[in-house]
Amino acid sequence: MYNFDQPVSRWGTNCEKWDYISEKYKSKDLIPMWVADMDFEVSPYILEEVQKILNQKVFGYQYLSEEYYKAIIHWMERRHHFTVEKEWIYYIPNVVAGLSYAIEAVSNPGDEILVLTPVYGPFYDVVTKNNRILLDCPLQEEDGYYQMDLENLEKKITSRTKAVLFCNPHNPGGRVWTRQELEQLAAICVRHNLYIISDDIHADLLMKGQVHTMIASLSEEIANRTITCTSISKPFNVASFQMAYMIVKNSDIAAKLKETLNKLHLLDGHAFCEASLIGAYNYSEQWLDEMMAYVEGNMDYLVTFVQENIPVLSVKKPEGTYLAWIDCRRLPIAPDDLLEFFVNECNVVVTDGGFFGEAGKGFVRLNMACPRNIVKKALNQIRDGIVNIK
Repeated sequence: MYNFDQPVSRWGTNCEKWDYISEKYKSKDLIPMWVADMDFEVSPYILEEVQKILNQKVFGYQYLSEEYYKAIIHWMERRHHFTVEKEWIYYIPNVVAGLSYAIEAVSNPGDEILVLTPVYGPFYDVVTKNNRILLDCPLQEEDGYYQMDLENLEKKITSRTKAVLFCNPHNPGGRVWTRQELEQLAAICVRHNLYIISDDIHADLLMKGQVHTMIASLSEEIANRTITCTSISKPFNVASFQMAYMIVKNSDIAAKLKETLNKLHLLDGHAFCEASLIGAYNYSEQWLDEMMAYVEGNMDYLVTFVQENIPVLSVKKPEGTYLAWIDCRRLPIAPDDLLEFFVNECNVVVTDGGFFGEAGKGFVRLNMACPRNIVKKALNQIRDGIVNIK
């Protein structure tokens, strides 16, 4: 049993989540619930594998061994029922970089990319800053959960549309797309000869009873038109190690991807890349399951607390991720003023919904991957701040 109630001090570690806000807002009294990393110690097995590298006392150039690829292959098969071959796996420094490489591989400047919104802010950048045209496909909200509006998505497709870019589970809304939903999306992509770029970084962060399906696992045909980007950084709390990977079956796309990776000299990982992944995938499954059970307890507490104490807000328990998407549209506060309200009146730093696009305005995102006493304190402060609105 792991103790996720144990507080971990991150002050003075150049931690973006904690130290940056003290610099920006000139206060250490704020509770940071914004940046999507965890305030939990990582699995001891990851630390053990990394320590082995430290014990070498030499950190020269390294390549990725067979054990690295086997760990990914076995994890994908065991956790996601997705059969992957070594030749499909490519190291990348982070998932957002991978999304950018994927867009370059399947499209040209001036082409269109469909994006399901609201969505993680950098999705907009990887499209527009690569000189592609972003086709905004808003999700439909039904009883607090997002649904794909596939009819609207299909209507937006033109001869210049080359790909669909989306995330599963969805960030910020926490939906774990069902197999049926993915099959319907994939059918549209086949019908219009579109590629699929899927960010599955939260794939291992599921609430009890939820099943995640890699869209590339639906069929060989879909695998051949899909680029999957994922990482251990979110589920195992090692974001600063800067390591992720892409899964690409299509040899033509893979050839273009290799050109980019060769150009950027990104074919091999760093010294801790393989060690952390092996520690995670080979030895830390129990840690992951216990951590998600704890986070689900945080989510249950949040939903009940909001319903009973802050009914002007609305929140649904997410199906995946450790992120809560809170509807603040009934507050007498303009969407553009929400972040300032939460910081100044509640002493809680949240992620403003506008970061996720126009459809996210009026919402805030809370990171619930922290000890429960922090959750309780933050929610009490939010309640008090809202009660005192004049």
